Amino acid sequence: MSLSIVIQAGGESHRMGTNKALLPFLGVQLIERVVGRVSHLAAELLVTTNQPAEFVFLGLPLFQDTVPGQGALAGLHTALSAARLSYVAVVACDMPFASPELITYQLDCLVNEQVDLVVPLTNQGYEPFHAVYRRDTCLAAVTDALQNGKKRMISWFDQVKVRELDAGEIRRFDPRGLAFLNVNTPEEFAAAEQMAQASEG
Repeated sequence: MSLSIVIQAGGESHRMGTNKALLPFLGVQLIERVVGRVSHLAAELLVTTNQPAEFVFLGLPLFQDTVPGQGALAGLHTALSAARLSYVAVVACDMPFASPELITYQLDCLVNEQVDLVVPLTNQGYEPFHAVYRRDTCLAAVTDALQNGKKRMISWFDQVKVRELDAGEIRRFDPRGLAFLNVNTPEEFAAAEQMAQASEG
């Protein structure tokens, strides 16, 4: 089951005041940490960003938004368009505890249950940037949504077979509840780094 993994680094980082993907987190840039957590799962590893010059150091293929200025849904469209393999995991660059174990389980669910999207559902809603997609069906649905002026990340879910992960399933692979933690402010960044320091030494 060859997997493309796309790291999304297209956010504006307004609340951080600087590009959060490039901030040092336990001695490496945050995006390097995320790449390091998931790269062993990937037959293909890509980054989507609208500032490609800032990420050349990663030595990975870089892709800019296919539909500029259309927000997160356009970023997902870019990720699915850029990936070459049938199964695609999309992970946000600001999730320092992204879970490779959970992604593996999501891929297994996608293939074995013959669905199009395996996405965690928490009290905060869906987590589409820690999800696994069947490329062809999801790309067609996302393209259709964008062409119809839709921007919400879930606006196309009713067009595909969605498998939601519930809290119990998520907890099996993410017992500390940190996989979807994303850092948007300097305070959140510092708190996440402290948590990582405590648990990882």
